[in-house]
Amino acid sequence: MAEHTTLSEDHPIYADELLGLSPELVAKVAVALEAEHRFEARIQVEPLRPPECADLLQLLRPELRHRLIEYMRPDFDPEILPELEEDIRDEIAEQLGTTSIAHAIARLESDDALELIETLDEQKRHDILQKIPAQLRNIVEEGLAFPEDSAGRLMERDFVAVPTFWTVGETIDFLREADDLPADFYDIFVVDPRHRAIGMVALSHVLRSKRPVKIADIMEAEIVTVPAMMDQEEVAYLFSQQDLVSAPVVDDAERLIGMVTVDDVLDVIQEEAEEDIMRLGGVSGDDLYSAALETGRSRSSWLFINLLTAIVASIVIGLFQGTIEQIVILAVLMPIVASMGGNAGTQTMTVAVRALATKELTASNALRVLGKEALVGVYNGVLFALLVGCVAWFWADSWKIGGVMAVAMIVTLVLAALSGMAIPLVLARRGIDPAIASSVILTTITDVVAFSAFLGLAAWLLL
Repeated sequence: MAEHTTLSEDHPIYADELLGLSPELVAKVAVALEAEHRFEARIQVEPLRPPECADLLQLLRPELRHRLIEYMRPDFDPEILPELEEDIRDEIAEQLGTTSIAHAIARLESDDALELIETLDEQKRHDILQKIPAQLRNIVEEGLAFPEDSAGRLMERDFVAVPTFWTVGETIDFLREADDLPADFYDIFVVDPRHRAIGMVALSHVLRSKRPVKIADIMEAEIVTVPAMMDQEEVAYLFSQQDLVSAPVVDDAERLIGMVTVDDVLDVIQEEAEEDIMRLGGVSGDDLYSAALETGRSRSSWLFINLLTAIVASIVIGLFQGTIEQIVILAVLMPIVASMGGNAGTQTMTVAVRALATKELTASNALRVLGKEALVGVYNGVLFALLVGCVAWFWADSWKIGGVMAVAMIVTLVLAALSGMAIPLVLARRGIDPAIASSVILTTITDVVAFSAFLGLAAWLLL
């Protein structure tokens, strides 16, 4: 029997149900939509939570997605919108219309509302801002004033703050009576008369303390505050290092203006990881749901850069054209060296980019890590030099060609390992995102080194 947690006796949630939509359910909904069975489609979708509804909408064909949105329109859950990929969200926003989207945004938490509005084009953003409540509009406009990907954009404006002289009893009474508290919160911030955060206390500590106890006596005075201008990637690192559940966000005057919670940080971690993976692969973003023409256009620029690097490598090969003409077997063997160098460099580069993102690789340990990668390159170089050298010797029936292959393999793998570590370090030091440019530079270096070492040694020893 599947393990489950129970929200109520009538509605258990099974663990295997939390892992995503079943293909059977998606198929049932698609069949109902194709047959235009409104009631059947809604019956299938009604039990789904917002993240599952978002996944379902993204899995459906555009025409079926359009039909399901129409069926869901009377009671469309606004919590679905933040879970959607941007391209699908824009499509659904266009279908629902400005008024419906404005009503949906007004029912969201302030941070989710800001996340949705900031992705819209200028005209839609202006129209929606005019139709949402004035208080939320002011909050969103203040959030839009902060740089993109900053803590100011990430933070939630609704939080709970109490003065130091309050007691536990007064705090509990306030929590019970106030009608403008955030839907979910884990900590209560303690502020001084200038509204600066000087401490925080977990909600559980408040509930377990006697009513006459002063909040100042149970608060944690040593707290981590997040500047509103801090990059969201640094915020995520801070949460990871300090094991935070929530943190106060402060302005330049150290006044408390919002809070960041761990659920938002988890989204940032996933977003940053996806971004690094995409950039390493030469893709500007997640274009799974983009139009084919738009996707092709965005990828073509990166392919053009790769074409230029391939031309550079071809020029190097052209310098040894006479050598290749005389010893044709070299043309067969040289892709092996280049391929091994590229793969070895990519392994090291991937580790380096990730270590830089998590701040595990810094100026203090860079030389030590670089030395370690050089040793790894020597180890793999010698290992595969023996293997490939013997194969080349047997294949070409020439120990000299086997020797050239072995030496070229050692040189290529050592330099590939060093380049894979050094290139991200240099780019990061110059303020360039290593995930963007590292792969192109590395590919060029490994190809040029591999072809130069192999063909140069062959020209020197065999002719």
